[in-house]
Amino acid sequence: MKLGLQAAAIGSSAGIDYRLAREATLKAWRGGDLTREQICDAQRELQRNAEFCGATTQRPCPVCEESDLVEVTYVFGPWLPKHGRCVTSDREMARLADRKAPSQGYVVEVCVECQWNHLTRSRQIGG
Repeated sequence: MKLGLQAAAIGSSAGIDYRLAREATLKAWRGGDLTREQICDAQRELQRNAEFCGATTQRPCPVCEESDLVEVTYVFGPWLPKHGRCVTSDREMARLADRKAPSQGYVVEVCVECQWNHLTRSRQIGG
């Protein structure tokens, strides 16, 4: 189940939470220091992964408020592709967590409507 993936594997308190950086970015945008084009700049691959592999949240996009945010999980580490792996299931995450070599996991929130995206949290997986 995709919804448990981010909460169980990446959402622990042992990781890094990027909420303060997210709020600073949104505050700068609301204050006119950043344009919408500067903060709504998701790359095509991230947009595709959000649309087809992401886990929908119950949180509305803070920019357009048109749709709920989607979380996409990426893992980087030994024996994974150079560009990382987009993890799409709890089973795949469990397999990565069982590895002896540590990997780094990242969760990115994405709006498929306006292309807002921001790193929300990260943590070590496995090892």
